[in-house]
Amino acid sequence: MSVRVKIVFHSVYGHIHQMAEAIAAGAREVPGAEVELLQVAETLSPEILSKMGALEAKKAFAHVPIADPKKLGEADAVIFGSGTRYGSATAQMQAFFDATGSLWASGALVGKVGSLFTSTGTQHGGQETTILSMMTFLLHQGMVVVGVPYAEQRLSYMDALSGGGPYGAGTITGGDGSRMPSENELGIARYQGRHVAQIAAKLAAK
Repeated sequence: MSVRVKIVFHSVYGHIHQMAEAIAAGAREVPGAEVELLQVAETLSPEILSKMGALEAKKAFAHVPIADPKKLGEADAVIFGSGTRYGSATAQMQAFFDATGSLWASGALVGKVGSLFTSTGTQHGGQETTILSMMTFLLHQGMVVVGVPYAEQRLSYMDALSGGGPYGAGTITGGDGSRMPSENELGIARYQGRHVAQIAAKLAAK
């Protein structure tokens, strides 16, 4: 039986894109999983992105299609990823959420699996609060919220700096964005993708 998984992300410097790719890889390990990687439309102008030094980084995932909020209901599971802005999702991701009113009105996402991942500039930069704030969207849409259980032993890794927790995968970028996702963080992301796809498959089979 096939299960459809959409991974919808907003990335500026590529960290969230790398995490999204790892989540997709994990989801594809589940037999019958049809995985689609999508990005949220950018609202910043090329001029501003250039000043931020993000234009070159964005070229690496420019090929990823833009997500249509009205098509989320096609999926059995949707995994959203966003960087952190003061402990909440980016304005771009929030705008995407705000464009799903018709799905809420029709109950199109009720019973679908929802999951979240993020990135922060520092170790205590708001990974938990960002995911928890995004979680309100999943709950208002009636989705079944799935995190990362401590059965994933990489959550307890103590030998080096690592993002991620029971709420969802995460990566720490460094203040200047120079730190890319570690293998431990990518491993948690792969686990999350696989875990979400497995649960979605079980729910779809009922």
